[in-house]
Amino acid sequence: MASKTLFQSIVGKMLPQTTAVNEAGGAAYQLSAEQALAQYAATGCLSGTFYATGDEQLAAVLKLCDGVSPEFIARTALYARTQGYMKDMPALLLAVLSVKGPGLLAEVFDRVVDSPKMLRNFVQIMRSGVVGRKSLGTLPKRLIQEWLAARSDEQLFVGSIGNDPSLADIIKMVHPKPATPARQALLAYLIGRDHDSALLPDLVQQYERIKRQTVRGQQPVPNVPFQMLTSLPLTRRDWEQIARNASWQMTRMNLNTLLRHGVFENRELVGLVANRLRNPRLVADARVFPYQLLAAYANIAAEVSGEIREALQDAMELAIGNVPHVPGKIYVFPDVSGSMHSPVTGHRAGATTKVRCIDVAALVAAAVLRRNPQAEVVPFESNVVACHLNPRDSVMTNAQRLASLPCGGTNCSAPLAHLNQRRASGDLVIYVSDNESWIDTRTHGRFGGGATETMREWAKFQARNPQAKMICIDIQPSATTQAAERADIINVGGFSDQVFSLIAAVAKGSAGENHWVRRIEQIRL
Repeated sequence: MASKTLFQSIVGKMLPQTTAVNEAGGAAYQLSAEQALAQYAATGCLSGTFYATGDEQLAAVLKLCDGVSPEFIARTALYARTQGYMKDMPALLLAVLSVKGPGLLAEVFDRVVDSPKMLRNFVQIMRSGVVGRKSLGTLPKRLIQEWLAARSDEQLFVGSIGNDPSLADIIKMVHPKPATPARQALLAYLIGRDHDSALLPDLVQQYERIKRQTVRGQQPVPNVPFQMLTSLPLTRRDWEQIARNASWQMTRMNLNTLLRHGVFENRELVGLVANRLRNPRLVADARVFPYQLLAAYANIAAEVSGEIREALQDAMELAIGNVPHVPGKIYVFPDVSGSMHSPVTGHRAGATTKVRCIDVAALVAAAVLRRNPQAEVVPFESNVVACHLNPRDSVMTNAQRLASLPCGGTNCSAPLAHLNQRRASGDLVIYVSDNESWIDTRTHGRFGGGATETMREWAKFQARNPQAKMICIDIQPSATTQAAERADIINVGGFSDQVFSLIAAVAKGSAGENHWVRRIEQIRL
């Protein structure tokens, strides 16, 4: 019989040696420039996280852009916006392209800048000078002019909310040429100049009339964004009309506001709002993050109707609809350590999300368990944390249970070591973490080279399960990983439902080494 000690020493020599130190001070593997840029683009919001400030993220992204082709930058911007649903990083990558690949900027501009919010982000970054220029320049100015011209008068009006810069500021910067007298009147109205009010769109005229009304309820409430209405003198009947006209996202975000204004005292409107929230087409069109539904469910007031609570759970089941059923045995390792309690989109003055990294990790684990009752969820921090979940419980219930577990340091190798101690068998391992493992580095002294402890434990697990694969989902911006990329190990970043698509690809056997980067490289420019 072969010596176990000898076998383990040979395995250790065959494993890749660490090449970096992570933000927590632990041994790690450096991602390639393409992998790292994709990671930052899919998770970074240019806000302070547990381990890095917004300025540090910005510097890291700009440096990574120097190490990849302009074509990859353009494709990454498209991926981050259209599949990762990010806002800040895609806008930053467009700004980089204005310097490194102006022709590519023109190719992808309309596909990345798909809303007035994205347009404001792009202009803000360009004007900041972070990419080496403070003026927009001829090409970006022309692209913005064309973008404005392609929108209807109503689209520009309802998109005029927000500041720093406002849409009015952008109009003043680029001087769009109006094609019609009506557009000329609207542009003048938006920037506060004299205009012919009779030429304004009906929606704008309705809004101005309700602003001028002296008797509450005298004018019908126009169908405009919620932010335009909050300061107006509105009656309960007005708020009921707002609820009837609200978009899916506006409804999700303002359930407590509707409650405060008495809307849910109307049973008909309770049913209308509940049916809107659980409508499959509206959920799909809203491109909602599953974690946004979890946040809405956790934050609604106790007085909100149970029917609406149930509708949010129904919407969650729809939002995780692309979680695959995977044949074989699955293990999901949600990281519940202390750093995972930081906001998933970072700290931002006046706009810090209540959703934490741990909420996202718990949600992914609960969603996989919901679709795969045979899966086993193994939470970890310094060590494995005991937690029994019932796959019959809702995703909301199990996610909240996981997010409430006690926390400690980060030891990414702990769950694999736990499985190896049990001599467990399995086909797929899924980590959901910020990848900042440090306890196993100190315990096993890996600073001086050699493989990470996660790779060592994975080698033991795979010796028993040679066909097994591992997916490492990182939900924070970083350039390192605990598991080196290869055919049986896939690293991916993000917290949209695209991570479920990757799990499905691995389950079908269509994912391999560098799968994420190859997927981005296949995006059509």
